[in-house]
Amino acid sequence: MSILSTKEMLLHAKNGNYAVPAFNIHNLETVQAVVEAAYELKSPTILAATPSTIKYAGMDYLLAIGNTAALKYNIPIALHLDHCEDLNYIKKCIDLGYKSVMIDASHDSFEENIKKTKEIAEYAHKRGVTVEAELGRLGGIEDDLIVEEKDSMLTNPDSAVEFVKATGIDSLAVAIGTAHGLYKSEPKLDFKRLERIKSLIEVPIVLHGASGISGDNVRKTIELGICKVNISTELKIPFADAVKNYFIYNPKANDPRKYLAPGKKAMKKVVIEKIKICGSEGKAL
Repeated sequence: MSILSTKEMLLHAKNGNYAVPAFNIHNLETVQAVVEAAYELKSPTILAATPSTIKYAGMDYLLAIGNTAALKYNIPIALHLDHCEDLNYIKKCIDLGYKSVMIDASHDSFEENIKKTKEIAEYAHKRGVTVEAELGRLGGIEDDLIVEEKDSMLTNPDSAVEFVKATGIDSLAVAIGTAHGLYKSEPKLDFKRLERIKSLIEVPIVLHGASGISGDNVRKTIELGICKVNISTELKIPFADAVKNYFIYNPKANDPRKYLAPGKKAMKKVVIEKIKICGSEGKAL
């Protein structure tokens, strides 16, 4: 089995009332932590890579790692280009073999967002690739994208209907009060807004900025229609902390195989927890 698009994966989740977790990865070790946990729990999983991650790891290298993981573990695995604003870069990833992409034109006007998203959707669908887009604007920091709290904007349910119809996208990321990065306090999620959006559109709905959201609140968003949950910051911190801790007790260490192993173990533990919260355990069968 090679990497898949997210289309059937998310439709299955929508019909089964669970969510597929999308974990931000950065290199071989982080991919291994995610897919090993997903295989053990028999969960479909999405490996999410931002443009800077792909540039760091190598577009072709990362694709090869994703395909190798899918072949080795024989569970539904998607490699997803996350939060990309560059249309030409998205097309380049598609042409190379990426099966799932996100065009993020949420910083543009509503009309420009539709125009750019429609262009990518038409290009991708001709090549069997799934497209996610965002309507509304999450605050916080994601890769090189920085949105101040004052500039964040919740998704308008009626606009979501128009947007989905005009663009032909496969899934929609919505803003209901979450943010990228860490929260200073538990955010107030607009569950009524989410419920309204679900009642109006047919495509799977995506929750970004899930790091730091309580398990109970994540489960509630899934009950109200979320089919994909993005997790990033909550993976990076335990990985980094475990590596730092290793050097405290092994200050002369210089073998990456030894000092990265604790990071993988710590990250895998979080991945297992998030899979269970999303309710995707056993759904790869």
